[in-house]
Amino acid sequence: MQSHQFAKIKFKLAGDATALQFGMAEVSENLERVRERIAQAAAKARRSADDIELVAISKTHDAAKVRRAVEAGQTLFGESRVQEARAKIPELPSTLRWHFVGHLQKNKIRHALPLFELFHGIDDADLARELNRVAEEEGMHPRILLEVNVAGEGSKFGFQPNKLREQMETVLALPRLTVEGLMCIPPIAEEAEASRKYFVDLREFRDALEKEFAVKFSALSMGMTQDFAIAVEEGATLVRVGTAIFGERSKPKRPDD
Repeated sequence: MQSHQFAKIKFKLAGDATALQFGMAEVSENLERVRERIAQAAAKARRSADDIELVAISKTHDAAKVRRAVEAGQTLFGESRVQEARAKIPELPSTLRWHFVGHLQKNKIRHALPLFELFHGIDDADLARELNRVAEEEGMHPRILLEVNVAGEGSKFGFQPNKLREQMETVLALPRLTVEGLMCIPPIAEEAEASRKYFVDLREFRDALEKEFAVKFSALSMGMTQDFAIAVEEGATLVRVGTAIFGERSKPKRPDD
């Protein structure tokens, strides 16, 4: 496909009655729609839209496409493959902020640390310990979110809630890591409303952990293109939206990066 031949993509945004069409040339318009939906959902929940950060998920999209979002005022982006991020981030303004939103492989930690300000998907204690060890060697203090497998799906990464309770003191004791909150990915569903239960579960689990361990977990990373408005209604402070901004993703050349 030539760059001027933009395929239209149809999908439903959470809470919308009709499908919206997004194309590659419409990144700024897409961003505005997403921001409007966030503001509407926040107002519905009597929250301030300023309390929710939009992470534009740019994985598999090239730097030129990311620049369109930057020109529209977006400064926070998310990547899930370290090798892709290492190539892309230097091509873009140094003022941008980057979050890592995928499963972090242990052998990629050293390369990832200088690139990302927040790691959303720390999904087991062994990974946390290794991240702490490498961070100490590199003189860094990574900020992290703990991924919770809210539905107990065998196909997904993440702490089982009971396991996280058992290991929480171990993770909190790692001196180089700052745990800022929790993250989840609900089961795939046709209707956005189906995600609500899992967002409520994550928020209530966060609240329980704060009381039990006398900590403050201010961040809840939950909600993607299909269900981010529901996530905002249920307390998300970070929503991870890619397709609604950039269109459908290209297939990665190396899915294990």
